[in-house]
Amino acid sequence: MGNRALEFSHAHPSPSPGYAIAVNQLAEQLTRATQLGEEQRRGLAEVRAATVEKDRLRRRIRRSHLVHLAGVAARAAVEDAELAQKFDLPRTPTRGLAFRAAARTMVELAEQQKELLGKYGLVEEVLQNARKEIDQLDRLVERGAEGRRVHIGASATVKVGASEILRLVRILDGFNRGRFGNDSNLLAGWIAATNIIGPPKAAGDAADQIKPAA
Repeated sequence: MGNRALEFSHAHPSPSPGYAIAVNQLAEQLTRATQLGEEQRRGLAEVRAATVEKDRLRRRIRRSHLVHLAGVAARAAVEDAELAQKFDLPRTPTRGLAFRAAARTMVELAEQQKELLGKYGLVEEVLQNARKEIDQLDRLVERGAEGRRVHIGASATVKVGASEILRLVRILDGFNRGRFGNDSNLLAGWIAATNIIGPPKAAGDAADQIKPAA
């Protein structure tokens, strides 16, 4: 609705300075709404991409590195019975902060018991890769959090901008209904431009989702 109102206003200008100011401010708000819509989409895309990558990495860490450590610890338990419990993989959380903490704890324990575990098949490369991928998982969590922050911030600002666009269109509406009072064609065109037609649009098009002017 905002974009159609702007197009109509440009097509039917008025010599009034106040009208020009309102039209220019509407154009600025619509440009800002477009930018915010892009930020919304970018932030959401970052969250989704980070989530997919986190899930993939968690599966890899659990099914590869932790399985190796748990298997070695189970064999080494003949010398240290507590190792089997410390590396009890079925009891390890599978998601979120709990998984990262548990995985990091297992790697640190393996580092501390490296000499003993080495006698039962511990591969140093597994420890190196596990540390690297747990650090990578931490970075993905930060990336997702930043994307969520951008998306939420842009969404909140879009709501404020949409209200301002509505106010500006209502200002123009009050003027144009009087200006086109004797021209039914122009009046009908303006009313059509300030009413929503069709299904709701994407979040980035919030400027065109505002309710019709009163």
